[in-house]
Amino acid sequence: MTDKSTPEPYADLGATTKDALAIATTSMDRVRELVPDESLDDRLRQKAVHATGDPEFQYLVRVANEPARAGGRAVRADRPIITDVSMVQSGITTRGHQCSVTAAIGHGTELAERTGMTRTAAAVLTLDRDGRYDDAIAVVGNAPTAALALADCIEDGTRPAVVVATPVGFVKAHTAKERLRSVASATGVPIVTAVGRRGGSGLAAGLTNELVHVAADATDGELSVDNDD
Repeated sequence: MTDKSTPEPYADLGATTKDALAIATTSMDRVRELVPDESLDDRLRQKAVHATGDPEFQYLVRVANEPARAGGRAVRADRPIITDVSMVQSGITTRGHQCSVTAAIGHGTELAERTGMTRTAAAVLTLDRDGRYDDAIAVVGNAPTAALALADCIEDGTRPAVVVATPVGFVKAHTAKERLRSVASATGVPIVTAVGRRGGSGLAAGLTNELVHVAADATDGELSVDNDD
């Protein structure tokens, strides 16, 4: 984590040298030739294409309730980021923000052992019972059962600031994202997710990093994330 008093400046796509920044800038310029750049949420579609290397992935991204705007506000407000697993946590930049970044996995061990539910589902439910997901940036990049548990929490009244959900796999991944997307949309929770089996930790981290980028641009005055814009 960065020092709360002296956060490091945001480094675009992780680039910290002149050559790396040139490569990153060229890469995103090419992405913008393939993906519309008409709204703030288009930046999430662009990031998904960049993270997957697949221009067609833009058509799999689904957004509701302006997740880029809501996520930018949440980052600027130093809201906690909670991921399902440590792989997603590791991929989230430490630059440009003062948000704590926590992996849910490892919490709720007793609940998992007692009930037989997955460790990630138990972790989400345990943190939610402690009120940790309210106003947080909730990120699921690996475990479909974590997404299903988060959907149950939202249905029961939990309100994350924004949800990033790209669990991957051949079992429950599609239905988990579909359910979470439906519940979040119905309750007004901002969400970005994808349809189908594809996704993963790298994509979830990349989308979360784009929220940091949006917040950094808002701080620099390049855009606004206020509700009335």
